[in-house]
Amino acid sequence: MAQHVILISIGSNIERERYTRQSVVALKQHFSNVTVSSVYESEAVGFNGNPFYNLVARAETDMSVDDVCNILKTIEKENGRVHSAKKFCARTLDLDLLTFDDRVINEPVVLPRDEITFNAFVLWPLAELVPNDIHPVTKQSYAQMWQAFDKQKQQLWPIDFTWS
Repeated sequence: MAQHVILISIGSNIERERYTRQSVVALKQHFSNVTVSSVYESEAVGFNGNPFYNLVARAETDMSVDDVCNILKTIEKENGRVHSAKKFCARTLDLDLLTFDDRVINEPVVLPRDEITFNAFVLWPLAELVPNDIHPVTKQSYAQMWQAFDKQKQQLWPIDFTWS
């Protein structure tokens, strides 16, 4: 079966070190060739809350978009995420499918995700992990997009994160 390249954003602001680690372990159980960006710390966006840890993972899969989304929701739930909570709130784990190959789709999710273009905590890790990959809509590389991004809008710091 064809291998699809997927990019996934990972965020946590509750027991963030624990859940950041567990998310990558879980992704490696479901997908192949998982690589991750550095971990960044960012202020909560859209609500007052503890700072987040954010990163992006690149992986390969032969699953459909639907199946990938279901796996991500399952991983979130297994790690204490409450999906009935309001959109902007503290969370143990937030996993969002950012891209699926270079497809532009609206169902079952909108891809590529809009957050890529307006959230530093998504774009900077993407620009680090896959700098030369081309955004399917803007037709720019993630490195070019990050270079042009207004970095005063959102504060973000790379942190020293030990995986072992």
